[in-house]
Amino acid sequence: MGASAPERIEIPSIGVDSPVVPLGLAADGTVQVPPIAKQSPAGWYRHSPTPGETGASVLLGHLTVGKYGNGVFYRLGELHAGAQITIVRANGSTAVFTVTKTAEYAKSDFPAQAVYGATDTPQLRLVTCTRPAGPEGSGYLANLVDYATLTSSTP
Repeated sequence: MGASAPERIEIPSIGVDSPVVPLGLAADGTVQVPPIAKQSPAGWYRHSPTPGETGASVLLGHLTVGKYGNGVFYRLGELHAGAQITIVRANGSTAVFTVTKTAEYAKSDFPAQAVYGATDTPQLRLVTCTRPAGPEGSGYLANLVDYATLTSSTP
């Protein structure tokens, strides 16, 4: 598939139906995250390929959004191999991905190359935080990553 920015992510098996906003890099050089706000959307790391292009397209979403409760990826840990993820793209096409694996990584051992690195086929990575470090607002100890492969598309 050619380049076309993601506009929406749908994961029916865990109740996700969210707009997608572009994300870049934060001032400290880390990947931006979506805003902490009520109904905060998923975000696409715009320095990764668009979903459906060859390479690893990365979408991030919150597990929780502070006083607003559960985030868009609150149930991401419930995804298992075989689950379907649909990305609606700006040009009206859709890219459908199938989850191949889910993994949790300590923040100190995050495999940036496996998540953001080049691939020979169209891939999708969904990333959220997991394992609260302590009381609300104290951050998280780990990241959850769902890996998925493009299995179909519509023009």
